Amino acid sequence: MSTSAASHLPPAYPARAPWGTAPRLRAWQQEALELYQRRAPRDFLAVATPGAGKTTFALRIASELVEQGVVQAVTVVAPTEHLKRQWAEAAHRVGLRIDPQFRNGQGAVSREYQGVALTYAQVAAHPVLHRRRTEARRTLVVLDEIHHAGDALSWGDAVREAFEPATRRLALTGTPFRSDVSPIPFVTYEAGPDGVRRSSADYTYGYGRALADGVVRPVIFLAYTGQMRWRTRAGDEVAASLGEPMTKDLVGQAWRTALDPHGNWIPQVLTAADRRLSEVRRHVPDAGAMVIATDHQTARAYAARLRAITGEAPTVVLSDDPQASDRIEEFATGTTRWLVAVRMVSEGVDVPRLAVGVYATSTATPLFFAQAVGRFVRARRRGETASVFLPSVPQLLGHAHGMEVERDHVLDRPRREDEDVWAPEDALVAAANRTGTTGEQEALSFEALEAEAHFDRVLFDGGEFGTQAAVGSAEEEDFLGLPGLLEPDQVTTLLQARQAEQQAARRRRGSGAPAPAPEPEPEVSTHKALALLRKELNGLVGAWHHRTGQPHGAVHAELRRSCGGPPSATATAAQLQERIALIRRWAAAGRTLA
Repeated sequence: MSTSAASHLPPAYPARAPWGTAPRLRAWQQEALELYQRRAPRDFLAVATPGAGKTTFALRIASELVEQGVVQAVTVVAPTEHLKRQWAEAAHRVGLRIDPQFRNGQGAVSREYQGVALTYAQVAAHPVLHRRRTEARRTLVVLDEIHHAGDALSWGDAVREAFEPATRRLALTGTPFRSDVSPIPFVTYEAGPDGVRRSSADYTYGYGRALADGVVRPVIFLAYTGQMRWRTRAGDEVAASLGEPMTKDLVGQAWRTALDPHGNWIPQVLTAADRRLSEVRRHVPDAGAMVIATDHQTARAYAARLRAITGEAPTVVLSDDPQASDRIEEFATGTTRWLVAVRMVSEGVDVPRLAVGVYATSTATPLFFAQAVGRFVRARRRGETASVFLPSVPQLLGHAHGMEVERDHVLDRPRREDEDVWAPEDALVAAANRTGTTGEQEALSFEALEAEAHFDRVLFDGGEFGTQAAVGSAEEEDFLGLPGLLEPDQVTTLLQARQAEQQAARRRRGSGAPAPAPEPEPEVSTHKALALLRKELNGLVGAWHHRTGQPHGAVHAELRRSCGGPPSATATAAQLQERIALIRRWAAAGRTLA
């Protein structure tokens, strides 16, 4: 950029921002950046779990390539209009000027910008235009969620045509696979010992490693079954329990019966999810929740249900709403409890305060499921957990079990017999984003009559906990009432303990034996009692350190200043108990030390 051009930039867009003022990179981002710098490749595929920070990594590379003169322009390609805007805002924060409002018909880009943000649909509409733009200047192309560029759709050919001349291409994805077998442009495929070609990433950062690093939250899945009744097109009435062995057609009809906004399954599950949200908000006051709906009509109906349950109008985001991006941003920075959406926030959109989700859509593909769950896993501090409520359907339970399984995009595999039942991701997206509803078409094949929800089980870290119980039962409440701030190992310990208590209670009920009277606690010597209190206090201080990053010593010092008394090694039992009570009040209030 010339000096004269730079001098006319508005104050909001500095000519460049030194990277010393940018947030420090996470360990994986630094590792991937150093690998990219060593290789200086034309094509680079980075696979990182949703919520890990792919945008920050890509913008660091873009900034450095522009700064070094390797490229003169940056083009970002994203799946949705909202993500274009999100990329432009993120780029602005690091000193890159990206135009998210560029349209195919406008031709040139203002000299105030160093690049543009496009959608895959926009590229597919005029690939020759974008090829000319790419040829005109040395360009870095960032292909966000590149799995959308499969060749089976016109997008793949258009992406290849438009960006083949690019100087550099950086491809990003959180889910490097599709349900079809279409090759993705600019991705390398390598044949394995079985002769099947699989995508080969240059750098991979999976969910398991991100969880261990504290970059993402652990996910607790709460599955709900229940009795469903519906009428087929032939006029026959069918009754079945959600999740029981059935043909694939009956599974689909039972599933959609559960999701019918006029039945009882949805309001019962929404009520349970809202109770879970209230528990989380005791520790994380701004925590929010989201329902992912199948289409516009059901989204509006779910919103009405939530308003009746909570007394508060939820934020509703529909794809045909011109204010959709504004609504998402308002929710992301506010304190409203619930968001209801069809597709807009199921992929890539950053709403870090989302901690509770209801998967109320009949979309079953692993890609859609992983991207949807990815909206809830972005960690802000240690100890936050995500809770996702879902129908007890075999496909979804399988996806939940496989959260930590790395999936490659596989070519040459045979098509499964049941693959035509669940439409490819992009067809589902198109159907959901139409102003009309899929519900009208489904009503032609069956009619939902009745639906009741029953708590089924909890899935966490590959394990299952709980059993079928009535909604609102003590067993269900045990899981809904899990603290909002827990480390992954603490979640497992609590789930195991509560399951053991429930099993013991069921055995007593089955035998007719009364609950055992509590045994008198044995008298504990003074030194043992003090040791137990010090251990409890130190454990709470350690949890506080993980939650806030504040040093153990500083936390102990603040407790002493507030409560008085000597160091814990010489404090009395009463003094230790007072400090324990105080730090518990801090946690409940969401306080941090000054």
